[in-house]
Amino acid sequence: MITRNETKAVRVGTLAIGGGAPVVIQSMTTTKTTDVAATLQQIRELAAAGCELVRVAVPDGAAAAALPDIVAASPLPVVADIHFDYRLALAALDAGVAKLRINPGNIGGRERLAKVVEKAAQKEVPLRIGVNAGSLEKQLLERYGVSPQALVESAVSHIRLVERLHYNKLVISLKASSVPLTVAAHRLLAETVPYPQHLGITEAGPVFSGTIHSAVGIGALLLDGLGDTLRVSLTADPVEEIRVAREILTAAGVRRFGPRIISCPTCGRCRIDLQQLTGEIAAKLAGIGEPLTLAVMGCAVNGPGEAREADLGVAGGKGEGLIFRRGKVVKKVPQEKLVAEFVRMAEELAGSRKAGQD
Repeated sequence: MITRNETKAVRVGTLAIGGGAPVVIQSMTTTKTTDVAATLQQIRELAAAGCELVRVAVPDGAAAAALPDIVAASPLPVVADIHFDYRLALAALDAGVAKLRINPGNIGGRERLAKVVEKAAQKEVPLRIGVNAGSLEKQLLERYGVSPQALVESAVSHIRLVERLHYNKLVISLKASSVPLTVAAHRLLAETVPYPQHLGITEAGPVFSGTIHSAVGIGALLLDGLGDTLRVSLTADPVEEIRVAREILTAAGVRRFGPRIISCPTCGRCRIDLQQLTGEIAAKLAGIGEPLTLAVMGCAVNGPGEAREADLGVAGGKGEGLIFRRGKVVKKVPQEKLVAEFVRMAEELAGSRKAGQD
């Protein structure tokens, strides 16, 4: 059982981040923020996929001017991503965003930072302080190079700036494209400050390699009990980020989203088209919300034993298959009826569990 690292809790719209709350899944829109209709459409697609918090880029005044309409119609709390111009941060706060992503070191000096922090405090909007390995301060690079110490010291210097302005509703992110660097930095950060951590491997890459890098880095930290919110950064449709994030959280045992299907890789003993069988079952049960563990195994001899922890499982054989529950065979079914019967039993089990009868 994973013991979560204790962090301060902050409210982001209707969400809680930190303080033991479930790890929040977020993504970022790829549309032009000035295109309100397209941005809202993408936010709705992200919400339908399971996203819980969405970030939008605010690079200029036109994007800031679009924020009130986006915030008003968004089904998710909106985070404004701000760099360099403190006036954009003030406009985003006036637009009603739920969270502000800034780098205190590039917002225009202490006086301008103070104006942003003052308004954020008035509106009780948390600040996400982000530090990126690609933009570390010169003196830190000279002292440490690109290292966990440099990332954490940069973050802490920004945190102290905001704290001296009497504000502490903060979420901290340390980003690098290097998995070992990111993991080590977050571990060091957890020993240094109590604020919630946003996890992610920045510029992780396209879907295949980006998924692997993100799973290794984010997964390692989740298994350490670290992380209060996360984004999987992929060069892809952001909906893919949500799918990967949910699977990483499930694999780490931190959260569950509907059924998890476990299936064997097949071998010479397999007497059924296991790839097709698994695909059909996954597609037909995609709408189930209960966190069932379902097994699809290719061998009727070993399947029930190898997947004895599954809530429900199926093992293929020549012309027929076995349906089992917790390793015990409960039914033998002709091959042509196997998918339909397994889906029926899975839906029935999900309904019983939802009603508290299982």
